[in-house]
Amino acid sequence: MYPAAPVVTPRSPRLRPTPLVRSSPVDQDVLRRGVAEFVGAFTLIFIGGGAGIVSNSDIVAIGLANGLAIGIMVSNLGHISGGHFNPAITLGFVATRRIRLGLAAVYVFAQLLGAVCAAFILRYLFTQIFVKQTAPAPHVSDTKALVLEAIMTVFLVWAVWATAVDPRGAFKSIAGLAIGLTITIDVFVGGPVTGAAMNPARAFGPELAGNTWTGWWIYWVGPIAGALIAAFAYEFLYLRPVQPPVVGPPESGVEEPRPGETAVS
Repeated sequence: MYPAAPVVTPRSPRLRPTPLVRSSPVDQDVLRRGVAEFVGAFTLIFIGGGAGIVSNSDIVAIGLANGLAIGIMVSNLGHISGGHFNPAITLGFVATRRIRLGLAAVYVFAQLLGAVCAAFILRYLFTQIFVKQTAPAPHVSDTKALVLEAIMTVFLVWAVWATAVDPRGAFKSIAGLAIGLTITIDVFVGGPVTGAAMNPARAFGPELAGNTWTGWWIYWVGPIAGALIAAFAYEFLYLRPVQPPVVGPPESGVEEPRPGETAVS
């Protein structure tokens, strides 16, 4: 015989079902953001790498595929996780104190996992030999490849800070378009030379799936250095002015200090 159901009276508290798994809102938020970063990184490697395979390394197809993939994913998921999809960009946010270190670690793990999953699926889907997407051209030295990856990443991270980070950015609502097009123009220049990774995850996934590690360190050191240069430069040039704001009379349209305040405060 089943036990009798509890009687709920107006004076007794209403019984509520106990959840099977208790999770704090913070935990759920981290999970949602991590999944968004996984999806974005997965899309970049799957679409960008797939376009390179089916187009026989056509530079226009690769450039447009990578740019469109990032542009669409930033527009889709930027409001959830910020749309990094790139460990170098995440480290730029850490260095400028715009993201907590713990959350950044989740981001980087999700980005690398997404890249690895996409690369292995590409290897499974296409019967041809999975060619490593990022490697310096035979005539290019490691130093030149490193400098090129750093410069291309400066362009990318500068676009991120100017559109997605700077609240004054005129095109903040379409940041994905600017960021995606920046990747496209970078691929047009650096694709035949280094593969134009600008992203350690974009290099790591295909490297692991193809078990080819030529110049692997270039795609960590170059993008991270470029990201830090661009992040610090934009941050301290445009987002953290060292001088107090200018004030003026009401007719100037510039806010004046209130009584008891000074221009410095």
